[in-house]
Amino acid sequence: MNTVLAVATQAQGAALTAAAVAAAAVLVLREPRARAIAMIAALILAAAAMAALKAHTVSKGISDHPALVGAAALAGLGALAAFVELIRRRPEAFALLTFAALPFRVPVPVGGDNANLLLPLYGVIAAGAIAYAIRRWQAEARSVTPPAGASARALRRVEVALAIVLVLYAVQSTYSSDINQASVAVCFFYVPFAVLFRLLLDVRWSQRLLRQVFALVVGLALLFAAVGFVEAATGRLLISNSKVLAANEIKPYFRVNSLFFDPNIYGRFLALTMIVLAASLAALRRGREVGIVAAALAVLWAGMVLSLSQSSFAALLVGLLVLAALRWRTVIVAGSVAVALAIGLAVVFIAPDQVGLHTGSLKGLDRSTSGRTDLIRGGARMARDRPVWGFGSGSFADRFRKRERVRSEKSAAVSHTIPVTVAAEQGAIGLVAYLWLVLAAFMLVFGGLRRAVRAGPPRDAVARAAIAAAYAGLVLHTLVYAAFLEDPLSWALLALGASLRLASDRRGDGDEVPSADGSPHHPAVAIP
Repeated sequence: MNTVLAVATQAQGAALTAAAVAAAAVLVLREPRARAIAMIAALILAAAAMAALKAHTVSKGISDHPALVGAAALAGLGALAAFVELIRRRPEAFALLTFAALPFRVPVPVGGDNANLLLPLYGVIAAGAIAYAIRRWQAEARSVTPPAGASARALRRVEVALAIVLVLYAVQSTYSSDINQASVAVCFFYVPFAVLFRLLLDVRWSQRLLRQVFALVVGLALLFAAVGFVEAATGRLLISNSKVLAANEIKPYFRVNSLFFDPNIYGRFLALTMIVLAASLAALRRGREVGIVAAALAVLWAGMVLSLSQSSFAALLVGLLVLAALRWRTVIVAGSVAVALAIGLAVVFIAPDQVGLHTGSLKGLDRSTSGRTDLIRGGARMARDRPVWGFGSGSFADRFRKRERVRSEKSAAVSHTIPVTVAAEQGAIGLVAYLWLVLAAFMLVFGGLRRAVRAGPPRDAVARAAIAAAYAGLVLHTLVYAAFLEDPLSWALLALGASLRLASDRRGDGDEVPSADGSPHHPAVAIP
């Protein structure tokens, strides 16, 4: 039995590796037609790998509800065809459809569990990949000249780092004790989001399109906040989450999650939107516009307060600090941060109970951090026991429960700290790749940014500053909560930041500039 299970795990790991290699090819190939083939292949291989793993569930679902499945398939194909035609005729529509679909997750049974999948976004990605392939095969074959310059080299480092992380994660799933979790990560997140990243780089980011995306994201955030207000007023969650419901029953407060399953992901979306809104203030000149943005910030702040997401507050603070550091002297910003940290640490040491921290014992500290202290300590022990290659991709929860003898399925078994998870699952090999990716990403979005912001006028760099600050907040959120490459916002912000930097470095006065693949590209400008 163990031999059969091992063979099945290795076979599934090989399938995941094939899908990851195709996704890596999407990231690193330069020739458009070859990249188009890789896109389609990556999506098909990912779907096939997931279907093979869940063959029984898929066949049972079809046999139990054949008419419903057939109708859904026809409707899905019809919608896909419509999106393909729309994107083929108006390529900029892909960006709007992407950002419109980014937040929406649909609960879907995967095996014995329910997974909250980004089904609308998957449809947009598939349509974008097909439209991209049609455009490339209809166009004349041509040699592609790789973009030159510091920004192009920075983007290339990120593409290579992403490709390595993807393939490495898939390869290390071959010895994981939880191939299901690794399959979900590769097939539902890494592979489709790699295609998304490449497609967003191909978008012509005009001033009009940036404004449309900006307005769309702010509008969605305000909608989510309004839903949160209704939840708080009625005391009922629109999307049920058993853990949040249980906490709301016994705690003196009520957490909302709006149209998100997780209050922390809801808070993350609002925090990143607030960072972008705050950045736009630097480019506004009319009092009416400043008033509208200030009102929107107040509404989103109230909505985020109701989420009670500490990690989202931390992300917002980091994003605002980045904006301040870009605008003002580093000494002033660093001094202000040092004073605030000193005051905070003094409060923690003098009166920890007043801020909800119980530092008298490890159990008290663990309770104050919602169980994360034990999770981090357990993850550190896992990394210590297998320091080089780890326990396998996706295995953290399974291994942690067995090693720490956690029997309750309701007990948390996810570290909520990305470096700890990577070190435990993938060892030093995966941790080095992850750190290289984060460093390369920051070098890409922040390269030359401070000089551009200070050179002015503000509108020339406000979009880059907004994306860079939001990305910094997102990375901080992943360090204290979770979901780095599993969140499409990570890929979308990185792709948009790369496009804006390429356009900024190459822009002439009204001239077209090449996109990331060397094709003509209209200059990107600020969001104001």
